[in-house]
Amino acid sequence: MIRLLRRPREWWLRRTLRFRVTLVATGVAVLSLLALARLTEGLVGTLLVDAADSELRGVLATATSAVTAGRAPAPPRTGVELRVLDSAGDPLDGRPPPRLSAPDIRHLKAGEGVLYLGEDPPRRWVAEVVSAPDGTQRLIAAGADLIGYVVTLQRSTRWLVGAALLGGLAVGVATWFVVSWSLYPVERMRAAAGALPPGRRLPVPAAKDELRALAEALNNLLARRDDATERLRRFTGDAAHELRSPIASIRAQTEVAVAHPDPEFSQEVLKAVVEESQRMSTLVDHLLVLARSDAGELPPAEPVDLVVAAEAAVGRLPPGPPRVVLDAPTSTAWALASRGDATLVLDNLLRNAVRHARALVRVAVLPAGRQVRLVVDDDGPGVPAEHRTRVFDRFYRVQDDRGRATGGFGLGLALVAEVVRRRRGTVRVGDSPEGGARFEVRWRAAC
Repeated sequence: MIRLLRRPREWWLRRTLRFRVTLVATGVAVLSLLALARLTEGLVGTLLVDAADSELRGVLATATSAVTAGRAPAPPRTGVELRVLDSAGDPLDGRPPPRLSAPDIRHLKAGEGVLYLGEDPPRRWVAEVVSAPDGTQRLIAAGADLIGYVVTLQRSTRWLVGAALLGGLAVGVATWFVVSWSLYPVERMRAAAGALPPGRRLPVPAAKDELRALAEALNNLLARRDDATERLRRFTGDAAHELRSPIASIRAQTEVAVAHPDPEFSQEVLKAVVEESQRMSTLVDHLLVLARSDAGELPPAEPVDLVVAAEAAVGRLPPGPPRVVLDAPTSTAWALASRGDATLVLDNLLRNAVRHARALVRVAVLPAGRQVRLVVDDDGPGVPAEHRTRVFDRFYRVQDDRGRATGGFGLGLALVAEVVRRRRGTVRVGDSPEGGARFEVRWRAAC
């Protein structure tokens, strides 16, 4: 049953907008005109009855004057039946009883007309109650056949229905051309947008109407498309470049090991292959995280204690210099994120600080009203001002050779920025009081 109900809807949705608007407009026009035709038919019938009533009222006026004066009413013209009845509807004029029922008599005594549509032709009665000279009540009734009443109504109905259908057809044709004319600029804009090369934009109409708004929206969409295409091209190229280096290293070392079989050298080659494989695995993991973030895949937010998370991240660092100090004025600082987000941000910021620090890395977790601040300072060379706007870009390194030597791919800070942004937080880099770089992350506090 549900599938049967879906079929008309699916059929309707497959039709063009021009067809749907035309069909709806035509249907509304036809129904409206048919309703008007029905109303007009009733008005025609009312006019015919009113015309007959006007003539019968004239006959009644003459007859009631005569009956009131005690005289017999004069015979009416041909086609009009005049009857003198008592208050019960019995004839007083010596003629057979009229074909009027008791309810009809009540309506006539109340001054209402009676119309017999079952007869051919239909018959109309009107009446008036008067007093005779002796004080008795008399019901003076006048009736006439409505010659041509049914034929007139039938013909008027056919003409009106035909006019309604023709009018609906005219509305449909006019709607089709008007909608086509209205959609022509949109179709032309669509074709132009499809043929635009990268970097080009649609001309914006001067009039401040819907077409201007559509052109601006399409231009914004094209700008986002070009930006996404450029980011994807750059990201793909950088990823391929980063993967090529460890793959080339593994291949070169294994080829040398095959050409010169030596157990000690083979062991060194295997160790180097493991290191390069770990670097590639880390790179692929980072790429997957960024891909999921770009796709909008975000784990549900929950309260995370950044103090506990920072202590765990410091504990995961390898032993040795530089020294890492954790400052947390409060025992807890709850942020709205996920445990995976907090771990990723802390690990990447700490690894970056340890990689560039000389002797000291300081981590601080500070509640700040509706936010929680995570600050990582180091005493390294810092980030020059000209690089701070791009340091969170993917595969960007302040010093490319040094980044490769220390195992970095230029993705850590990009991951930090992406994760924090998805959680509606902020991240920035500046100068540290220790003399190096300061990375500050602001999370939303878990209220």
